[in-house]
Amino acid sequence: MADSNRTMAQTLDPSAIDQLFRTARSHNKWQDRPVEPSQLHALYDLMKWGPTSANTFPLRVVFVTSAAGKARLIPLVFEGNRSKVQTAPVTAILAYDLRFADWLPRLFPHKDMRPFFVDKPALIEATAFRNSSLQGGYLMLAARALGLDCGPMSGFDSEAVDKAFFPEGDVKSNFICALGHGDPTGLYPRSPRPEFDDVCRVA
Repeated sequence: MADSNRTMAQTLDPSAIDQLFRTARSHNKWQDRPVEPSQLHALYDLMKWGPTSANTFPLRVVFVTSAAGKARLIPLVFEGNRSKVQTAPVTAILAYDLRFADWLPRLFPHKDMRPFFVDKPALIEATAFRNSSLQGGYLMLAARALGLDCGPMSGFDSEAVDKAFFPEGDVKSNFICALGHGDPTGLYPRSPRPEFDDVCRVA
């Protein structure tokens, strides 16, 4: 019997689905409109509910908003992406913590999962990278749900970013994502996507 305390999930209104997926775009230019700290907190409070394996939650985020922060980040970004970081009100550095297992007693209290990762650097790296990538996707969906646009980028010097923003050495950058209100004049024609039968099969 279904849990009577839970409401059944309903399909979102088509306009909400459009905002999250069908009409959402990766933006290259940004309007001169701020993103308030309260919006970043609201964004985090949505994305944190996305699942990760054993609730590992390896994502760590630096929201670069200040002129000083941009001055540190822009030289580390590939030239074609520098204007995006310069003009966006926020650029999120999405990273993963290789010491995520230290948090497991708090985040996964019903079973001690730390021994599962001891002396297994390849498993730690794979788990952290995979789950932080998932969480980066959740962050983008949360941003879109709150009326913000996204401009994800992988064109940057990850080692230099790690030294500049995560000098302790246990946190590694995954990708960066500009956040704000996109300027549609900077959009390119939308690229095609494969059809279901091109990439999917049912076993």
